[in-house]
Amino acid sequence: MTASVLVVDDSALMRKVLKRILVDAGGFEVFTARDGLDALEQVQRIQPDVVTMDINMPGMDGLSCLTRIMQDDPRPVVVVSSLSEHGALVTLEALELGAVDYVPKPGGTVSLNMDQVATEIVAKVRGAVGARVGRAGGLAARMRADRHRAGGVEATQRRRRSPSQVTSTPVDVVLIGSSTGGPAVLSMLLSALPGSLSAPVVVAQHIPASFTASLANRLNEASALGVHEVTRPQRLEPGHVYIGRGDADVVLARQGDVLIAKSVPSSPNYNWHPSVNRLVASARHLVDPRRVVAALLTGMGDDGAAELAELHADGGRTIAEAEETAVIWGMPGELVRRGGATRTLPNYRIADQISDWVR
Repeated sequence: MTASVLVVDDSALMRKVLKRILVDAGGFEVFTARDGLDALEQVQRIQPDVVTMDINMPGMDGLSCLTRIMQDDPRPVVVVSSLSEHGALVTLEALELGAVDYVPKPGGTVSLNMDQVATEIVAKVRGAVGARVGRAGGLAARMRADRHRAGGVEATQRRRRSPSQVTSTPVDVVLIGSSTGGPAVLSMLLSALPGSLSAPVVVAQHIPASFTASLANRLNEASALGVHEVTRPQRLEPGHVYIGRGDADVVLARQGDVLIAKSVPSSPNYNWHPSVNRLVASARHLVDPRRVVAALLTGMGDDGAAELAELHADGGRTIAEAEETAVIWGMPGELVRRGGATRTLPNYRIADQISDWVR
């Protein structure tokens, strides 16, 4: 079946290149819009299955257009943005507003460099067809309120304790894996966990390396937990969250009796990075599975399903995000199909379940 795609970009050359990439891939009918206002008119007229959205455009920019689409006529939007620090920030905001995925736009000659990410563009647009919209986007207001509360005096006082202030705890660890639609759900989930959580949390979110620091900073602002990007070996402390870098894998290791998270070169044995399967496998070899909690959130593919199923079989407690809230029920759906989920829960109930298990 042919899917209709609306390409929104103020650059005529970029519109031409994106249209060619999608048409050459087959299975797409492609329309174009030159800015946000043009896009809103065409969304109403064409009712496209997917919209690809540039962010920086004159007149109505991509974020404003995305907000209107999600309010008035929700549908899957894939953001195409730069790899710059500013590009990372606005892309993360777009994901909170309801975009289902993103493609980093490389610099340099458009026609040459966009061909380098053509496979990714096609895969993400195909994956967005039929994705649930309004789920992550519906969390945006709650996340903004959480971030506002986290910035207040009371939240600041109860926020992160320094490692020296954290009472040592048995080696328990919470592992979270996510991909498409994950940043918005991570923000909601982590903001709902108490700062007094008695276990560390390690996250493998499929994301470009240039986005990881910005993601960690945004999550840190939204949460009572301390959130850190793993750029060097870090001792795991309760009440803290450790996010794997996008250009590597994040694994657990030991330094003496101390459990640490460290960044290691991505392995070709795993298809996605940071690899959820590799993170969970490293934990299974170091920690009693009965003392591990792991959650698999929204995302395309099956990363994490095999190792979480093994963890579950060994006595670990696992959570699969329910189909009713997942933007794409690929990864958690595969975990359920393998019989590896202790609980299958909508995303807004996952934090409470983790808190119940982690005492």
